[in-house]
Amino acid sequence: MLNIYKNLFNKNELLNGNFGLEREALRVDSNGYISFKEHPSVLGDKIDNPYITTDFSESQVEMITPALSTLAEARDFLEVLYDIVSNEIEDEYLWPQSMPCDIPLDGNIPVANFGDGEEGKNATEYRQNLLEKYGGKKQLISGIHYNFSFKENIIEKLYSNLGEGKSYKQFKNEFYLKIARNYLRYRWLLIYLLGGTPVLHESYSDKCLKILQRISHESYTSKGVISIRNSECGYENKIDLFPSYSSVESHVKSIINFIDKGVIENSKELYSQVRLKSKDNKNLIESLLRDGVQYLEIRSIDINPFEKSGISIEDLRFIHLFVIYLSIKEENNYDLWQEEGLFNQRAIAKYGQDKIELKRDGNLVDKNEYALEILSEIERINKELSLGENDNIERIRNKVLSSSLTYANKITEKTKEEGYIKANMSLAKAYKDSAYQNRFKMVGFEDMELSTQILMKESIKRGITVDILDRKENFISLSKGNKKEYIKQATETSMDSYSTVLMMENKVVTKKVLKEHGIRVPLGEEFDSLDDAISSVKRFINTPVVIKPKSTNFGIGISIFPDGTRASDLIKAFEIAFENDVTVLIEEFIKGKEFRFLVIGDEVAGVLNRVPANVIGNGTMNIEELVEEKNKSYLRGKGYKTPLEKIKLDKHVDLFLSQRGLDTKYIPKVDEIVYLRENSNISTGGDSIDYTDTMPQRFKDIAVASARAVDAKICGVDLMIEDYTDKNSPYAIIELNFNPAIHIHSFPYKGVERKIAEKVLRLLGFVK
Repeated sequence: MLNIYKNLFNKNELLNGNFGLEREALRVDSNGYISFKEHPSVLGDKIDNPYITTDFSESQVEMITPALSTLAEARDFLEVLYDIVSNEIEDEYLWPQSMPCDIPLDGNIPVANFGDGEEGKNATEYRQNLLEKYGGKKQLISGIHYNFSFKENIIEKLYSNLGEGKSYKQFKNEFYLKIARNYLRYRWLLIYLLGGTPVLHESYSDKCLKILQRISHESYTSKGVISIRNSECGYENKIDLFPSYSSVESHVKSIINFIDKGVIENSKELYSQVRLKSKDNKNLIESLLRDGVQYLEIRSIDINPFEKSGISIEDLRFIHLFVIYLSIKEENNYDLWQEEGLFNQRAIAKYGQDKIELKRDGNLVDKNEYALEILSEIERINKELSLGENDNIERIRNKVLSSSLTYANKITEKTKEEGYIKANMSLAKAYKDSAYQNRFKMVGFEDMELSTQILMKESIKRGITVDILDRKENFISLSKGNKKEYIKQATETSMDSYSTVLMMENKVVTKKVLKEHGIRVPLGEEFDSLDDAISSVKRFINTPVVIKPKSTNFGIGISIFPDGTRASDLIKAFEIAFENDVTVLIEEFIKGKEFRFLVIGDEVAGVLNRVPANVIGNGTMNIEELVEEKNKSYLRGKGYKTPLEKIKLDKHVDLFLSQRGLDTKYIPKVDEIVYLRENSNISTGGDSIDYTDTMPQRFKDIAVASARAVDAKICGVDLMIEDYTDKNSPYAIIELNFNPAIHIHSFPYKGVERKIAEKVLRLLGFVK
């Protein structure tokens, strides 16, 4: 089989696939006690949110990634879900491991409530039955589920070479059944490598505590234990169940037999370490028979307490390598392979850190010897197929040879030093801090504009399905139920017509339309050639003016002279503007402070004052050095992917400083503020300060009226106001923007962070 793989597939084919991750986590208070608060309503209906729901308990969040093509994408998405949930639970934390926190008696454990609909009532009733049958404490055990299938072209190529005499569906079923059988045989190795539940809290179970020893305050374990979750004290059926894996039909028949005998209520209650999954998993039995096996769900994985997302990318890569091994590994005819697999699972779970013997085809074999033999076979596969996992395999080998490197050993030592609750809460609090630092971005999607990331994140939080249509163009679709919207760069939507966009894009047209509606705009002229502009320069010498391209945004090509200037500076400004457009405007400079009003629908969603790019002196560093230091902030980046943009030293800065007798080598005094530009755009390195709550209603009304004048539903309105504290102060509309950034309002440099993405979703009809 290895040679067939070598001849048929390249590295990329084998390393890509359809990868999905599910992670459960208990919500806890600051003392590590289970939360009794309801599942946050902002996370949407638990029944129909495809990303975030609850498992058994109302306090047990379940985070589910979609199927993604690479392991890195799946893990990043899981971290995004973690960040979303962590930032939405006030004064609460996500418990960082699989075994429960400090929990109450069964009768006080809050069972998940899925609402009053028929599907919701059935889901709640099912969990109530589990509580009565298994007890609530075992139901609170959490884990990582790894969902996987190969890309279809892998199966198709194998079928072309090996599927003679079989239907494609039968061949595919047999392929995944072989992997499932081999997984059950060799799962003990993953349990050893990924086990991270060697310690119990004293509130968990008297029966289990009796066979363990206290190692610190409220903490119990026993020598050698790797994974209590995968032991008899973990989550398993009342009796050992061994369904058939010889065919899909026999597998389904065995599950139905278990149900008919009353051993389990439905297929979901078969707590196998690997599950066959199909297209319609709500009706799994029927779908398996009709559609066949579509993917496998591996369920043995403990949450890694030392990873925020619960699993490392290195471990995910090894799991995938392990699955490839399982698909190649030839099977034998030993009849009791399921019983032997369960024996090895329990032996590793309880004694895996010690020198123990496992069973192999009825014979005893040293654990390390057995593991190293499997690793040698995996190493050969890795080499023959050029998969590039040499270092990862060496890492795994070292963990086999030294149990001190296991997650189980590491969390045991941490618990001995700190106690069970404190050890886990220190990790939970660190991860919550990390989630807060990530609140303005989506991990793994940092190449996209920040405004788009924010809208995607808000959509995912609320259970709205997000699809990326064109990553470079920040073009996405959002869908829920029968509703679907296409959105570019977060604010270009179906709500605004093409003519509206064109009006806002053309500054001359914008001014004329606003004047028709009685809204004040600056006086000015336009030029279609540099020569014409230069010939008119004398009329504007020492006159407060603004020179800017006709149809560009983000402050590009704009020069501002609030006190007027000489002819040479005006000519230079015209040259800069004509580099960015074929038509250039010169307008009167309006006194006062500039504000960006973000209008969404018929309301002002946010108001910002954008402070021009600046540095504050320390008496030793020059302007260049101060800019370099300020740009190191994690809030600053390039290409609208962070709340603030890096300050760029360019000819605009040189021109601005030269008018003040300065250059970038100037060393500002201690606390001296040096502005680097006149224009205050965030895109050119400015700082954003929120004024939404202090801005008089009159100016908000003017902003809304300006947007209505061009029939814009989403609009950035730039107002210059002489004295914003005076509602009767003179003002002028400088510009309307058809694609306003939302990130500057969502995460201002100073002031209240506004929930702008929620307002966009409300405008689009996704949020009531």
